[in-house]
Amino acid sequence: MKVCVKDHKLPFKTHKLYDVVVDDEEIETLVTHDPATVSGWIDNTENLHQCRLHRLIVGLDVEWRPQFSGSNCCAHHVATLQLCVAESCLIFQILHASKIPRRLKKFLADPDYTFVGVGVKHDARRLWNDWGLEVSNMRDLRSWAAKELDDKELRGAGLKDLAREVLGEDMNKPLDVTLSRWDNRLLSRCQVAYACLDAYISFEIGRRYGTSDKAKSSWY
Repeated sequence: MKVCVKDHKLPFKTHKLYDVVVDDEEIETLVTHDPATVSGWIDNTENLHQCRLHRLIVGLDVEWRPQFSGSNCCAHHVATLQLCVAESCLIFQILHASKIPRRLKKFLADPDYTFVGVGVKHDARRLWNDWGLEVSNMRDLRSWAAKELDDKELRGAGLKDLAREVLGEDMNKPLDVTLSRWDNRLLSRCQVAYACLDAYISFEIGRRYGTSDKAKSSWY
């Protein structure tokens, strides 16, 4: 999987816009701490996908400052929330936001939307405990893949393993980025690519299995 990041270099303090290019796909990636910008991304997403709002699949992931063993302090709060629908990704720097937009609360709590990821229930629990955000409807990709591929071992797989098994893609997840300072106000390009890819790959796997689900034969 070849990945590069293009910075649009917008002259705004509220947000940054990137194109994360994965092979031949461009994922427009919005990075922001601004509540109004988050609401705008949600509005645009719902407008673009009006015909499938009752079965919308959303890739979800979160990042936080790593907690190293031996530290006496409490676990750090979730610093970023990533959402991805098709080739559009939001990285909300929730730790630096002045408030949580109502629009985001409504979006995450919509029972018609399915939020997918690896360990998504744990991520949802962190969002609730740290920020009072409820994720209403979620699906763990590991269980999904294990059922579809008839491989129980996938229940303990990571996203990197699922990307290889389901999509035939080799993800690069450098440990120095995984353990980086996600609480920084300015994320590096490597962090932007990493955060975007986790949500995007989750969406792509969710879309593949969502469209094969007999109960919901045309999720996306």
